[in-house]
Amino acid sequence: MTEHTHPRSGTAGAGTPPGERAVARSRRVGWIWFAGAITVLAGLFNVVEGLVALFDRDYYVLGPSGLLVFSLAGWGWIHLIVGILAVLTGIALFTGAQWARVVAVALAGFNALAQLAFLSAYPVWGVVVIALDVLVIWAIVVHGDEATYEIW
Repeated sequence: MTEHTHPRSGTAGAGTPPGERAVARSRRVGWIWFAGAITVLAGLFNVVEGLVALFDRDYYVLGPSGLLVFSLAGWGWIHLIVGILAVLTGIALFTGAQWARVVAVALAGFNALAQLAFLSAYPVWGVVVIALDVLVIWAIVVHGDEATYEIW
């Protein structure tokens, strides 16, 4: 069924003038742009976190048991790689690439789970990052079908 016969709730449908449909579509596309921008920004944060873990071993305070799963170097490399992938995926979201939607949701979910492990050390930062990851996932899942537009 098409949007013309059964419009999505909350969006402009077949009985709506074309100008209003374009505005509604533009707002939905804006969420994809938002998701791309936040994905790039979160990726850059992860790159910085990874580089700091690799080059400044005294920056992160470790408990008596160390990190949960990896050494500080392993944690740094994982954050660096995930950050680079997130930056590239966020840029791909701007182009409307379909694969970028799936990868961005997976990376945002992974990043949110990774931040859970560090909530006790950085509670405010962790909650902010998790909230942004959830918002990115929501924007892509709900409005991702609008990503097949011509941006440039």
